[in-house]
Amino acid sequence: MQILAGTSKGVFTVEGTGTCQTLESRGVRELAMIGARVFAGTGDGVCSSDDGGLTWTRRGLDGREVWQVRGASDDSIFATTAPAGLFRSRDQGATWQELPSLSVMSQEQCWGIPFDPPLPGRARALIIDQADPRHFWVGVEVGGIAETRDGGETWKVTLPGDNPDLHMMFAHPVQPNVLYASTGYGRLDGVAEMVEGNAGVFRSDDGGAHWTYAWRGITPRYSRPMCIDPRPPYGLTVASAPTAFSSFKEEHGARAMLFRTEDGGESWRPLCDRPSHANFHGLTTDPSTPGSVLVGTDSGEVWQVTSEGQWHQCASGLPAVLAVVAI
Repeated sequence: MQILAGTSKGVFTVEGTGTCQTLESRGVRELAMIGARVFAGTGDGVCSSDDGGLTWTRRGLDGREVWQVRGASDDSIFATTAPAGLFRSRDQGATWQELPSLSVMSQEQCWGIPFDPPLPGRARALIIDQADPRHFWVGVEVGGIAETRDGGETWKVTLPGDNPDLHMMFAHPVQPNVLYASTGYGRLDGVAEMVEGNAGVFRSDDGGAHWTYAWRGITPRYSRPMCIDPRPPYGLTVASAPTAFSSFKEEHGARAMLFRTEDGGESWRPLCDRPSHANFHGLTTDPSTPGSVLVGTDSGEVWQVTSEGQWHQCASGLPAVLAVVAI
């Protein structure tokens, strides 16, 4: 199995005990296989590879941070960006056209990250209805979940638990109306109190119309990376840390955790026996082993983690790993 690691300095191949940098770029936060092509969402546009990540071609969106790339059932490809934007390609990523209504709404609603000074909102997460390519959900940090049923002409915005700080979203592989969202403490006017309910995982059973809190009793609460296994029992794996800034550089480390649920968030079990010194950023399912995941850390490591919580190191010595994919 070959692994690609998207890092703060570009893309590296991981195979056996060796690593090799194949793309030099600012923060690669997305690696996605769409058909036989790999897309890399970077801090300065999108790149693609047709040879398993060995060589790369720039594909536009220069000047944009690209957070997610997803394919639709009509062979369109969508990319979400920061500043909050949504772009579509009808030619496998050769050219892109913006769906400007999302950006307009973000500006009108003053969506953004509550830093000093504030940063523009980030369209981080995307779910496309595989039965209807005009129906999709975009998660914006900090803004909420914007849903369209007409290809982006009009939008409806919902806030899971009144939380606008969206990080990741996934649909259940065989129950498409079941959606999951990971959230943090960010609010348009600052940072919420760090108590239960103000950050964590939410679940919707009706396509995002209503949401319930699925993170009760779980600490740390600040949830960000998330993935769902396409194979039964469709385990949902989520990484969490105390805050947005938790890092291996802190005196006591990041104190991050990795949790798994196989019953839709009714119950969770840890995949690590103690809080991790490193924080988890990249997270994806492992196609080679049902139930396993691949996780990348801010200390430059890539690990394979089994459903039983067994950890096997795949790589170390890399820049901070922000995205992982197995090809």
